[in-house]
Amino acid sequence: MAKNIAIDGPAGAGKSTIAKRIAKELGMIYVDTGAMYRAMGLFFHRQGVSPQDEAAIAREVGNAQVTIRYENGQQQVFLNGENVTAQLRTEEVGRMASKVSVYPAVRKKLVELQQQMAAKQDVVMDGRDIGTVVLPQADLKVYLTADSRVRALRRVGELREKGQECDPQEIEREIRERDYQDMHRDESPLRQAEDAVLVDTSQMDIDQAVQAVIRLFEERRAEWK
Repeated sequence: MAKNIAIDGPAGAGKSTIAKRIAKELGMIYVDTGAMYRAMGLFFHRQGVSPQDEAAIAREVGNAQVTIRYENGQQQVFLNGENVTAQLRTEEVGRMASKVSVYPAVRKKLVELQQQMAAKQDVVMDGRDIGTVVLPQADLKVYLTADSRVRALRRVGELREKGQECDPQEIEREIRERDYQDMHRDESPLRQAEDAVLVDTSQMDIDQAVQAVIRLFEERRAEWK
């Protein structure tokens, strides 16, 4: 039977980076659900659809096909057959993804794909509602978080490494806004599952956070034997 690790948490908590490392060290498949939602955000941005127009989004969502493939060991995200991996990490696409992800039609389409992937193979999946909605029966659920100031500084570092100048205060404001939006949306709001383990990475580096989650998984695995 496939084993699944579900990692939830707010924007900028390091979920994707940590989940990728965990999957690699445990020999599991990493599924970046955020990238899948970002691909949807890119689709609607290209279509010129307003994120407030739920009816138009519901009509158009059927025209978007999002798939994930691994090429040379790297996850690649495809939107209607086009590799859009390199276009998914802009702030503009991130904001659009956060706004359209609240709609049931968008979530239903992507959740079904995510569940199919997890049923067939050992996966580490991260997002906003993995432990609560997508994989409620996951073998290990983790709620990964960090102080908003810490998350903002991490994001600033990422952007500056790419040569993009940014205002740390503005980035923190956007993170707080996204937190509020994600936690108060009607459809699958961000929250810690009752049986999820809280891991606060504010005082951890990446290696420490990765090892903390792996230790939790090893403890669960020992219980199965």
